[in-house]
Order: sequence, then structure tokens, then C-alpha cells
Amino acid sequence: MVSIVPFCAFRPRADLAEEVSSVPYDVVDSEEARQMVEGNPYSFLHVVKPEVDLDPEVNIYDPSVYAKGAENLARMVKEGTLLREATPSFYVYRLKMGEHSQIGLVAGASVDDYENDAIKKHEHTREDKEIDRTKHIDALNANTGPVFLTYYQEDTIDEIIDQVVKNVPVYDFCADKVQHTLWVVSEEVVVQKLQNSFAQIKSLYVADGHHRSASATRVRKERQDANPLHTGEEPYNYFLTVIFPHNQMHILAYNRAVLDLNGLSKEEFLAKVSEKFTIEEMTTPEPSEKHSFGMYLEGKWCQLRAKPEIIKKNDPVCGLDVYILQEYLLAPILGIGNPRKDNRIKFVGGIRGSRYLEKQVDEKKAAVSFSLYPVQIESLMAIADAGEVMPPKSTWFEPKLRSGLVVRSLVS
Repeated sequence: MVSIVPFCAFRPRADLAEEVSSVPYDVVDSEEARQMVEGNPYSFLHVVKPEVDLDPEVNIYDPSVYAKGAENLARMVKEGTLLREATPSFYVYRLKMGEHSQIGLVAGASVDDYENDAIKKHEHTREDKEIDRTKHIDALNANTGPVFLTYYQEDTIDEIIDQVVKNVPVYDFCADKVQHTLWVVSEEVVVQKLQNSFAQIKSLYVADGHHRSASATRVRKERQDANPLHTGEEPYNYFLTVIFPHNQMHILAYNRAVLDLNGLSKEEFLAKVSEKFTIEEMTTPEPSEKHSFGMYLEGKWCQLRAKPEIIKKNDPVCGLDVYILQEYLLAPILGIGNPRKDNRIKFVGGIRGSRYLEKQVDEKKAAVSFSLYPVQIESLMAIADAGEVMPPKSTWFEPKLRSGLVVRSLVS
């Protein structure tokens, strides 16, 4: 069973919500962030990527960066850009991208649930990234970026949310072709219904935000160790999340482009590929089903189909297309042994489309590119349930949550 709590969020003035809201800190680099904040002093990138306000020569992990983030957050509160909710509340957050719509609940999730595996993970984390976010949370005394969670859909929760969205939202704006709408849920009876309903949920699953959730756990441990009067009710025992039902999740492929053919000629490369995959002509760049792949080579798309003997249907990880491509093509043929560290491979979010993959090859930035069939959310959850981890760069979730709409303070 899982525990969620309402909280008194800091959130933007209604007339500034669009200007304040920003992309997540980890989808842009520092230079891109500097360009985005130009002319916009309200952008939440000043808080989540505070290096934008420092000399570009300053290391992004320098203590001055975290101090700047704290300064910028305090300034936004002092100037009234961010206002604090008077009543502990949940928030309902809807995202619409084209024909797709998903509605999640913004809530504080329990560090205890994360540590006890009631909140399940499917990725390894990197210590350097954990330390970075830990220092950021600690310096700002706040969760500034939400962790993206999911759960097996429940009718009772849907019914409560459906009633909430009949009310007037506090924010409703379009950014990056996505409509973002937010409702405040402060009525005590509704808050209690949501808490009771989630208490019946067996597990939550981290969809995106493994480093943020792991960092919240580090912060809790540090503060618990330093607090002889620790009760378990302090704000640091929870972290900021947006929780969506699994049947509304939208996962795009995470595609690949490889710099060269590992010393092989085109003919040698195709001969080796054909040992484990059938190669066919392709009418569209995207694969039509699981265990098939698009491959763009020398200006032409073809479809690869994994041969039955390499498909391990009873293993949730080994049956993934990203695993099959890595183990039977990228590693043995193209020499990409460790995709986390090899700079010959580039990971391309599905939102960029097939034309981007073509350009990588046509402009000689890659020798070959691959389009994959998207991972299904049920596969991710099955892997998490099994205590396994997915290969790196397996899922690309869209639409992306905006940062800055709801900030959760660690100060009571």
C-alpha cells in the first residue's frame, strides 16, 4: 500500500504561469538553457539550472551554482512571482499533446515507500547525478522537479479526478505544442478520498525521475541523521511527484544512430546482420510491431525482423527490442559494448521523428540509424515487479512535465 500527502505548494501567479514554467532540467544543456532564459527573468530554469546566471566557465557542480539556485528561488518568492498555497492541497495536472491526453495527481510521495519498494524502479542511477540533485534539493530546501510515477489504473481514482476537472483550473496554457492545465484540490473531503484510494494501491512505478527520487532519499537520510527529534512526519520524508494511471501513459521509441560501421563495408555489415535478423524492404521508417526495427543506411530504409531463436519471450528484459538490438547487433557487429559510455552511439528521442535519423546519416554524422518500436508501459511495470532493470535509454515519455508550476518546500 502506498502513502501520499497533500502540501502547501509554492506556485506561480496565474498571469505568470506560462513564463515561469520551464522544461525539465535534464532535457537541455547549459547553453540551451541560457538561450531559453534570455529576456525572461521569470523562467524556472533560473532555479533548476542556475548556472545560466553564472559565468559559463563555472563548473555546473560548483557550490556557487546551488547557492545561486537558492537565491533565485528566494527572490521569486519575495517578489511574489511564486505564492504559497494557504491550505495543504493536491493538484491535478492535465497534459494534452495532439490527440493524446493524460491526467495525473501532484502529491508528496513517501521516501519509506521508495526504500521499501512500494515505489518500484526500473533503471540504475549514476552516483554523480544523485549527488548533484541531492545538493540542489538541500541548498534550495525544496523539491523543484517532479518525479513521474504511474500505477495500474483504478476506477475509483478516475472518478474523483473526473469530478475535479469539471471545476475551473488555475492554469491553462500552451507551451511547446502541449496544453498544460492545473487544478487545486484543497477540499478536505476530496483530499481524504484521494489518500484513501491511493492507500489501496499496491505499488507505484517510477516512469521518469530515478535520480530525483534517489536524491530525495539521500536528503531524508542526511536530515534524519542530523535530527534527534525525527518523527517521520517532517516534509523531508516525502518528495514531489505527478502520478498517472498506466493506461494514459504515452511512450515513444528511443532510437539510435551509430557513427560508423566498425570497419565493415556495407556488404559485410549486412551479411552479419542477416545472421540474426531478416532484412526486408520498408515502406515507412517506423517499425510496425514488436521485434522489428527500421534501419537507415546509405539513403534507404529497410526493416529488420529478429529471428525467432534470439527472442526470449519468457524474460521481461531479454524480450525487449532495445535489448535485442544491443545484444545481437550493436555490440557484436558495431562494437558498441557499453552504450552508456561509448561516444560512437547517439540516442535519439522518438519525438524528433524519423527525418532526424535520416539527417544524421545523410549529413555524415552517422553511418547507420535505427528506429525502434516503443516499449509498452506494461513491459516496464513487469520488469520493475521482477526487480530487474531496463537497458539504458529504453523509454522516451511524452509529453514532458513542466517544472515550476508546483514547488514543494521542505520547510514546514
